[in-house]
Amino acid sequence: MSKKKKERLDIVYSTNPNYSYQFEEEEEQATLAPKDQLLYVSIDRKQRGGKEVTLIEGFVGTDEDLKDLGKQLKSKFG
Repeated sequence: MSKKKKERLDIVYSTNPNYSYQFEEEEEQATLAPKDQLLYVSIDRKQRGGKEVTLIEGFVGTDEDLKDLGKQLKSKFG
C-alpha cells in the first residue's frame, strides 16, 4: 500500500481544501538478540498453485534486519 494511501485510511471525505492528512508514524522496533527471538516456521500451500513456501513468523526488528535474515536463510537452505 502506498504511503499516501496509508495516510488517509481513517478519513472518508473532507470538504476543506486545505486539510492536511496527518498520521502517527510507526516506530521501528529494535531488533532483539537471536536467543530472545521466538520464530514460528511453517510450510504453506494455500492459494499458491500447489507450490510450497516456508513461512517464518514472529520476527521482531527492523525491516533491514529482516531482509538480512531472509538472505542468510536462503543461502543456507536454498
